[in-house]
Amino acid sequence: MNKLTTEARNPASEQIDTLSPLEIVRLMNAEDAKVAEAVGREAEAIAQAIEVIADRLSHNGRLVYLGAGTSGRLGVLDATECPPTFSTPPELVVGLIAGGPAALTRAVEGAEDHPEFAIEDLSRINLTRADVVVGIATSGRTPYVIGGLEYARQLKAFAIGLACNESSALAAVADLMIAPIVGPEIISGSTRLKAGTATKMVLNMLTTGAMVRLGKTYGNRMVDLKATNAKLVIRTRRIVADLTGLSEEQAAEQLSKCDGELKTAVVAHQHGVTAEVARTILLQANGQLRTAMSSAEC
Repeated sequence: MNKLTTEARNPASEQIDTLSPLEIVRLMNAEDAKVAEAVGREAEAIAQAIEVIADRLSHNGRLVYLGAGTSGRLGVLDATECPPTFSTPPELVVGLIAGGPAALTRAVEGAEDHPEFAIEDLSRINLTRADVVVGIATSGRTPYVIGGLEYARQLKAFAIGLACNESSALAAVADLMIAPIVGPEIISGSTRLKAGTATKMVLNMLTTGAMVRLGKTYGNRMVDLKATNAKLVIRTRRIVADLTGLSEEQAAEQLSKCDGELKTAVVAHQHGVTAEVARTILLQANGQLRTAMSSAEC
């Protein structure tokens, strides 16, 4: 533990208990500014992970996040946000945390120290070689995560490690390692701070990048979102109007004809076809709206 960067003392914050609130804010902001640079240094590894994830998801595989404590909570958070954002089934991106759902709101002491718990959790979701597992452990030494990645590799699932320390034990059991080194925290060992921010940034990139590759966006628009509340209904209508030139009222009518499916509504209007034919065009375009819009009518 003494050799971990995330456990080291940060010289900039040695007198933090003597600082004013404004000085604390400025210190934290200065330290947080280093996070994006650390993540940027891992760009190639993150890009490789996106390619692997997109490929696995396009061949009936799943993305599984595995972590303990803050790392586990961030994985569950990212997984939970995929269905409303990208209209993915809940089982496509899965978040597992040491100690189970109860650990999302309170610490489950000792759960992270048992690698066999990870094996049980992965077995419970029937992990297969088609899946990709991202083991998240800022220290790079969490037994729960290491045990999970070892099990994933035994099944020939693709194992990605995410840590904020160099040359960690996690790297030895990962097919691909992502390691943004953010330096010592302003509160020694409190990895919910810079390490947690770096972790969230990387997870944002993994799912967003993979979903873009899978055709879940058109430009920077979320074209596979589910209109499950008033805000999303309005957004869906506006996107259809923007892409088709229809008024928002006409866009609403078009969506109604297409069971609220944004991409179907756009393609149906573009080609002047029924919702059923539009779905066929999208299927042949592998769900890529840009391709479907420019294809010859089926």
